[in-house]
Amino acid sequence: MPEIVMPRLSDTMEDGVVSAWLKQVGDQITRGEIVAEIETDKALMELEAYDDGVLEKILAEPGVRVAIGEPIAIVGDGTTSTADSGAAAAVAQSGAVSPDTGSPARDAEPQRASHTDTDTVSVSPRAGVVKSSPLARKIARELQVDMDSVVGTGPGGRVTKRDVEAAHSTAAATDIVTPSREENVVAVQPVPASGDFEEVALTNIQRVSAIRLTESKQQAPHFYLTSAIDVTELFAFRARINATLDRAGDSKVSVNDLLVKAVATALRKDPSVNVSFAGDKLLRHKGIHIGVAVATPVGLLVPVIRDADRKSVSEIATESRDKATRARDRKLRAEDMSGGTFTISNLGMFGIEQFTAVINSPESAILAVGAAADELRLDNDEVVARKILRVTMSADHRAIDGAIAAQFLATLKELIENPLRIVT
Repeated sequence: MPEIVMPRLSDTMEDGVVSAWLKQVGDQITRGEIVAEIETDKALMELEAYDDGVLEKILAEPGVRVAIGEPIAIVGDGTTSTADSGAAAAVAQSGAVSPDTGSPARDAEPQRASHTDTDTVSVSPRAGVVKSSPLARKIARELQVDMDSVVGTGPGGRVTKRDVEAAHSTAAATDIVTPSREENVVAVQPVPASGDFEEVALTNIQRVSAIRLTESKQQAPHFYLTSAIDVTELFAFRARINATLDRAGDSKVSVNDLLVKAVATALRKDPSVNVSFAGDKLLRHKGIHIGVAVATPVGLLVPVIRDADRKSVSEIATESRDKATRARDRKLRAEDMSGGTFTISNLGMFGIEQFTAVINSPESAILAVGAAADELRLDNDEVVARKILRVTMSADHRAIDGAIAAQFLATLKELIENPLRIVT
C-alpha cells in the first residue's frame, strides 16, 4: 500500500514538521495535488501526492516532527479501514518526535523508524537482551559505549542511534568537566520557579538554525576584520539610478542591492574568498551566489541570489525583493535557499552601527553591514561631513587567512567608494 513519506525538501534537512494537512482521511487525492504543508529547517513548503488514491490514514498529526523517509500517511483504494490500514506492523518502530520535548512521541500515531536507524527489531527479545537497532549497535561498538548502560527512548525501551550518541556525549562531558575538590565550581543558574516564565516552543527553523550556528561557531575558527567605508558617493549614485528607474516606471534599488552587487564584483576579482573548507582541501566555487539574511516571524532565513556577479543591480533588486517577501510569507522553495557561497547580513535599518555575524556554514565568510552615519573627515585640510558605513567580515581561518580577507575588504572598499566600478 503506497505511503506518503517525509521528503527531503532542503539540502540540510534531517526531519520535518507536518504543519497542516490539506486533505482529510477518506478524501480522494490525485498525483501532484498538494496534500500537506511541511515546515523544514528553512521554510514552510508544500507536499505533493506521489500517487492517486484515497487518503486512508494519517500517521503524523500536525506539530509532530518526523525524520526524512518516515511515512506520514497511507494512500489506498478506500477499501481499508482506518483502524486496519496496514500500519500495525510499524507500531513497534515509531520514529515520531514530540515538537515540545524533542523526545519520541509515544502518544503520536504509529510510524516506522528512520531509514538510518532501523532494519530489524526482535518482537519477542530474549530476557536480558537490550532491544536495539543494528545501526545503534554499530555506533555503540565504534564509540565503545556499553549497551547495557544506555537508556532506550524508542518504543518499548528500544535503544536508538541517538540514545547511544547521547550516552557517549554525556560520558565525555562528565570526564571533561568533573572538577577536583580543590577547583572552584561555577554555580549553575537555577531554573526559575514555576510561573515566573513562559515556555515558547522553537519553530523548526529556529531549532535547526540553533544547531547549525552552534556547529559553525564551534568548528570554524572565526576571525573578524572591520572596515570604515565612505558611502557618500554611493548614496548619490543610488539617487541618480533611482531617478532614472522612476522615470521609466521601474522599481527602485536599495543600498543593500548595491552592496550585493559590490560584494559579487569583489568576489569575481578575488575568488580566493569564494571558498569552502573541506577537510584536507578547499572548494573554490565557480559560481558567485550571495545569501541575503532576512528576518522572519519564524526565524532567520537566507535566500540566495545566484550568479549575482552576472546580474544587473536592477535584476538583483527585483529578485531580492521577491525572495524577501516570500521568505516572510514562508513560500520560499528549497532551491531559493541552497548553494550560497557568501552571505550578507544587514542590520543598518535598525540603527546598528557595527556588529559581527556567525558564518553560514559551509561558506567561509559573512559580511555584517551596519548603518551609515555622518562623520567628520579631513579633505585637503578642510573638515567635511561624510557618510561612513562600517562593515565587519567574519572569516573561517581554516580557509581564509588574514591577508586574504584584508585584501578582499580593500577591494570592496575601493568599489563602494567608486560606485561606477560596481556596474562596469
